Amino acid sequence: MHADLLFTNGHVLTPEGRTATAVAVTGDRITAVGHAEVHDLAGPGTQVVDLAGRLLLPGFQDAHVHPVPAGLELTQCDLTGTKTAADTLAAVRAYADAHPEREWITGGGWSMEAFEGGTPTKELLDSVVADRPVYLPNRDHHGAWVNSRALELAGITRDTPDPADGRIERDASGEPAGTLQEGAMQLVGRLTPPTTPGDRLAALLHAQRHLHALGITAWQDAIVGKFAGMADPSDAYLTAARDGSLTARVVGALWWDRERGAEQIPELVERRAALSHGRFRACSVKLMLDGVAETGTAALLDPYLDKCGCVTGNRGTSFIDPDQLPKYVVELDALGFQCHFHALGDRAVRNALDAVEAAREANGPSDTRPHLAHLQVVHPDDVARFARLGAVANIQPLWAAHEPQMDELTIPFLGPERALWQYPFGALLRSGATLAAGSDWPVSSPDPLHGIHVAVNRVEPGSTGPVFLPGERIGLAEALTAYTAGSAYANHLDDTGRVAAGALADLVVLDRDPFAAPPEEIAQTRVALTYVGGAEVYAADGA
Repeated sequence: MHADLLFTNGHVLTPEGRTATAVAVTGDRITAVGHAEVHDLAGPGTQVVDLAGRLLLPGFQDAHVHPVPAGLELTQCDLTGTKTAADTLAAVRAYADAHPEREWITGGGWSMEAFEGGTPTKELLDSVVADRPVYLPNRDHHGAWVNSRALELAGITRDTPDPADGRIERDASGEPAGTLQEGAMQLVGRLTPPTTPGDRLAALLHAQRHLHALGITAWQDAIVGKFAGMADPSDAYLTAARDGSLTARVVGALWWDRERGAEQIPELVERRAALSHGRFRACSVKLMLDGVAETGTAALLDPYLDKCGCVTGNRGTSFIDPDQLPKYVVELDALGFQCHFHALGDRAVRNALDAVEAAREANGPSDTRPHLAHLQVVHPDDVARFARLGAVANIQPLWAAHEPQMDELTIPFLGPERALWQYPFGALLRSGATLAAGSDWPVSSPDPLHGIHVAVNRVEPGSTGPVFLPGERIGLAEALTAYTAGSAYANHLDDTGRVAAGALADLVVLDRDPFAAPPEEIAQTRVALTYVGGAEVYAADGA
């Protein structure tokens, strides 16, 4: 039988290393991996791709991403990449001027380090848009910037209490200052104009094109449900899966409503059945345990420090009762759900691992593959528990670098000891943990090659600054594995994530072989070709 697709004359990353130079694909599967002998499978109808020394590897998989909100933000007031307050305000003004028909100005992606203390004021927004309400989540989507009109419409005054799961930032006189943290976002977010099914589908397909161009062939959507004003992507995935426009393989993590308890589990079972179709499977449950360190809402074992270095009374926020969490996880695990935890602080990480341990003790070994995402602060005592419990470490490598949000809004408030426990990729790997990788896009760039660059170098692409905790660097092969086989394991996509005979032909061709260049040049690598099931879904110009 002749191959449909033949890759030759390059380097092929197999589970054993760069041990092959040719790959044959027939239908949607890899049928041969080797060298010159694979060329014998070429026939008159075979498409031959000359790798010309470039690297062929498994398709990248993002284990924690939000494509539909990201796609929507790209069509709204997109503040991604703005660095200063002036740049950010200019972008808001330009968008508002270009869209006088919009009842609300929505979008987001601004950087906290652009504003003193990470909390911009309503007066700044009022100076560029005063006549219409403005609602703009920051780049991590754990806080939102609003103007006076939005606060007025929401009825938020100095007398409005903070919600149990959030905080209204206030000025010296007690008036709402213009930044809403965590659950307080929804006080305004619930008023923003709803998106339509057509909007959500278009956003998904726009995001999918972008992700394919970055070599991403599969992902786990980390919130399938409605949360803090974010659009529920469920209908978009189901439509695309049914009509064939979903070319990626996607796992959906069903949102755990943190204001409810175990009574929602039967609903999750029903949603799993209703939403699983074709290349989309809603077989995971997302449990958001805490917030983020920059706003003091990541859950810590010991209190945060203040800007003077003194101990405060704040240990962050637990969105799900830690005493009830093990019961929920035991039941979800028994029903075959994967648990996908948002866990940034060391207390949240420990709570998640305790819950996984409870499930192991109650249910015995299982193949549910729970994973903990973000892992900013991990107590050293908990590092070895990942491998022992079979909990996957889901890392977002781009965050593990010196930049203003880290140096100005995080390290001073963690203190010198805990600052050394951040993003322990190397320690987790050495302990035997399985690493998966993701971006949390639109929180940060979805480009896997940029994430790999930071995982290997622990500096941002193009930075000449100091290395962030150099002992936690991992090798290029290990970083690539996290973005391929590791994420495939977390996604239960066992036929993917490797270049081997019999595996699905989800493949990426890079424009070079990054192993042949210094690690400092990894981020210069680009994707040339992307295939899902042997079908080309992206080709760069001149590829």
